[in-house]
Amino acid sequence: MNTTRRNVLKSAAALALPLRFARAANPPSPVIVKLGSYMAEAAGRALPEEVAEKTKHHILDTIAAMVSGAELPPGKVAFAMAKAHTGEKTATVVGSNILCGPIEASMVNGMLAHSDETDDSHAPSQSHPGCSIVPASLAASEQFGVDGTRMMRAVALGYDIGTRITMTLGALDYQMTSHHSSHSIAGDFGSAAAAGCVAGLNPQQMRWILDYAAQQAAGIAAWQRDTDHIEKSLVFAGWPARNGVSAALLIQLGGTGVDDIMAGADNFLMAFNPKSNPEGLIDKLGERFEIARTNIKKWTVGSPIQAPLDALELIRKKHPFESDQVRKVVVREGTSDANTVNNREMPDICLQHMVSVMLLDKTASFAAAHDKPRMQDAAILRERAKVELIADPELDKLHPARVAIVEVTLADGTKLTERVEAVRGTAQNPMTREEVVTKARELMSPLLGADKTGKLIQKVLALETVKDVRELRPLLQR
Repeated sequence: MNTTRRNVLKSAAALALPLRFARAANPPSPVIVKLGSYMAEAAGRALPEEVAEKTKHHILDTIAAMVSGAELPPGKVAFAMAKAHTGEKTATVVGSNILCGPIEASMVNGMLAHSDETDDSHAPSQSHPGCSIVPASLAASEQFGVDGTRMMRAVALGYDIGTRITMTLGALDYQMTSHHSSHSIAGDFGSAAAAGCVAGLNPQQMRWILDYAAQQAAGIAAWQRDTDHIEKSLVFAGWPARNGVSAALLIQLGGTGVDDIMAGADNFLMAFNPKSNPEGLIDKLGERFEIARTNIKKWTVGSPIQAPLDALELIRKKHPFESDQVRKVVVREGTSDANTVNNREMPDICLQHMVSVMLLDKTASFAAAHDKPRMQDAAILRERAKVELIADPELDKLHPARVAIVEVTLADGTKLTERVEAVRGTAQNPMTREEVVTKARELMSPLLGADKTGKLIQKVLALETVKDVRELRPLLQR
């Protein structure tokens, strides 16, 4: 027999193919079966009362982020995208009069929701769930004409699934060592789960949508170098929301996939972090609702600036002072947090600038957090010269809690200190319904007007009474 290199390779390939196909034919693992069944049953499963209330808070908070993002640079790019693709008029682009297809609408609304640092965050998974999951759920809900209850359940499911994916991978440690974006990956899976719930997919189809999400999982941590926030809005929200809706539409129309993307040959966990324990994907599923562990920001600034602003507010309540009485302000934060917000060129993620704003204004409004020219104002620069940021490795040990210590030294030598362990709006120190509403009013009224904003807030807080989510459209439009 004439043995050539080509014949050897052909023989090896012929032997390998049956083995690979045999692996592909293995029955799905207990983990993926439980996950797929839980996802498929979510549409008909009532949420606990407190979880339903929390879900409405996050939907409202994310819609407010979309509306307020309309006039920021990522929002303007997103609107241009929507206007260029208005062939199908199914879904609402929030804060505009544009209708387009659900795929485009989910992407654009995602960009709006993360046009800046207004949206929610989930510390244990190192993700911002709402900015992709809510836009995906909204677009899918309009596409399929479902009611408000179904949308709420879809949103809560998305938070449960997306966050468990990146917690299983390793969250912040995973992002730091792999250079992948945990925010993008969590949003990708969360949006797919939510859109699949809206579409009414069965257990096997839910396993396929996880497969589609795995194939679309992407994003690298280089977004941290994006100074315009446009790429970041796409990585965190626009693309994950689009991916989730695309996957749901394909599968609802007959698309199929791998039955178990979390086990077997070339599976997702093997590709992204072989050390992951698949059991993390179903850890306390149905018992611990991740939306209840998700933070709503009181201040519309980067997460590492929340605790210092809280601390300054608390200090001032106990010992009122004016900015001209302050000699120095020292802020201590964990190393990663301090590096993220240290002398950044964007006002809402520059700690020194926002502390200066807080000293002068006695608050930190959305308008102030997005007033870039004010960064060069003489009064701001005077206050900024007083602010010192110290990266404290001891506070790193407390992560994911973002603990900050602020010390204000007055001109007479008085030292005022506050340590914030749980930022207002976190799961450990949640905002009330009234506080969430107040934030939403501030963000939406300038664009939608007070009357429409009030009606939209009422509608979202009574979402279980909405028969068709498309009823929200007139209130979402500008």
